[in-house]
Amino acid sequence: MFAVTHPLRHTLLALCLGTAALAQAQEMVSIAGSTVNMREEPSLNSTVLWELQRGYPLQVTERRGEWLGVKDFEDDTGWVARSLTSDEPYHIVKSQTLNLRKGPGTEHQIVAELARGELLKTLEKRDDWVRVERYDGATGWVARRLVWGF
Repeated sequence: MFAVTHPLRHTLLALCLGTAALAQAQEMVSIAGSTVNMREEPSLNSTVLWELQRGYPLQVTERRGEWLGVKDFEDDTGWVARSLTSDEPYHIVKSQTLNLRKGPGTEHQIVAELARGELLKTLEKRDDWVRVERYDGATGWVARRLVWGF
């Protein structure tokens, strides 16, 4: 015998799976203080792994009380105090070099050349392009696939 399933059951299953996928979406934060220590463990007594500058984007991988387990664009992991983070969006250059352009497309004039690890404030997202602001105040567009962040 064949089991007959009700169409509503498929709809509910799809909704549950979609909700689970959204819950697992990347949660991102950026550093809110001028410099913040990324630590080996969630404790002020833990070893400092890195000093992170204001705006540095991080993906949240875990939560323990007032601490966030985080990962950066190079997959380095550690812990930062939640109170020292923000939801202000930033990107970081993940390619060796990157052209900052006047508009969202390769046909637009190059404004500057950016280097790997350069921090950029996120201003706007449009399809495969992100409008950003550089530390020196220069603004322009970069290809989303060549940066990491939110």
